[in-house]
Amino acid sequence: MKKILAYPLSALFYLAFGFLITLFHPVQIICFRLFGYESHRRSVVVLNYLLLKIFLILGSNYRFKGFEKLPEGRPLIIVANHQSTFDISPIVWGFRKHHSKFVSKSSLGKGIPSISYNLRHGGSIIIDRKNGQNAIRELIKLGQRIEKDKYSACIFPEGTRSRDGIVRKFQSGGVRTLLKVAPSALIVPLVIDGNYQLEINGVFPLEIGVKLTYTVLDPIEPGKIEPDTLVLEVENRIRKSLGQHLENV
Repeated sequence: MKKILAYPLSALFYLAFGFLITLFHPVQIICFRLFGYESHRRSVVVLNYLLLKIFLILGSNYRFKGFEKLPEGRPLIIVANHQSTFDISPIVWGFRKHHSKFVSKSSLGKGIPSISYNLRHGGSIIIDRKNGQNAIRELIKLGQRIEKDKYSACIFPEGTRSRDGIVRKFQSGGVRTLLKVAPSALIVPLVIDGNYQLEINGVFPLEIGVKLTYTVLDPIEPGKIEPDTLVLEVENRIRKSLGQHLENV
């Protein structure tokens, strides 16, 4: 019965998802062009709040934990595990007071209503993974911006999403570059738990009745900690939270 229900509910979910991102695309353009950055940011926050709500169609519930630990008025580097294409909305909503920006691959920078527009105009960066020098330049720009404006940057050090929920080895290069130009940033480990189960059967039908949890672990003052050591510490904290084996130091 659950599998049978998954088909119509998944179809309804995708219809709602498509409707929302199509509706908010012109809304974003109007907000950005006529009223500027803050108006555009608020429209994106509302969109992602609604995108979170439509998980209820799938019988999924979500909760946020530990977000009260986040300080205001300070740049943040959010280091998260990556489980699904649906990881972004909870981050935008959960870190809405911190103006979250993303490190995104080039394929997402065009052709997707609302999402591509926000990536291009909302302060995130789009990198070409095949062009290392370009990626570094864009990361430097992002780091400088969060340092200056006290925003947050979200990075997925696994590089690609884990389809089975098992955390892959974190790469430290992105965090290293961001810290060089945003030395006052606080490192925020973020645990995404359950999102991979939504697509356990592929993109259709989606799994129903999944429990989704987004947890901020204790932030880390980077100080003079070497980036490789720092990123491994974050990786192991996330693995421990998910009940997975730890990587050796």
